[in-house]
Amino acid sequence: MGTTPYDMLGGEAGVRALANAFYDAMDSRTDARDIRAMHGSDLTEIREKLFDYLSGWLGGPHLYRQKTGRVCLTQAHAPFAIGEKERDQWLRCMDQALEDVGAPEELRQAAKAPFFRIADTVRNRP
Repeated sequence: MGTTPYDMLGGEAGVRALANAFYDAMDSRTDARDIRAMHGSDLTEIREKLFDYLSGWLGGPHLYRQKTGRVCLTQAHAPFAIGEKERDQWLRCMDQALEDVGAPEELRQAAKAPFFRIADTVRNRP
């Protein structure tokens, strides 16, 4: 086992698979239609942005910061109405993505609270 979540997922390939699995879940789950509606029909760019963000957040290269110069999730999500319902849809998709890529149970459990904090941080509606 690796020492960071990035390593535990298998490095770059595993984190990319996670980002793709997340958007695959969002695209297919009927209980995620509210957050899916916030995205355009082509998810290519946003998949790459999530991969870049997760890479650094999970302990790998800080690709998002290298490309954008900073990380401000609240600003990036400000144009969208995100409440508890949307936060919870995001979390369900991430839970499914972690399962779909075969993330170790240890990582899945350890990531629950930090992923909740991230999802709750971008919430801008009651």
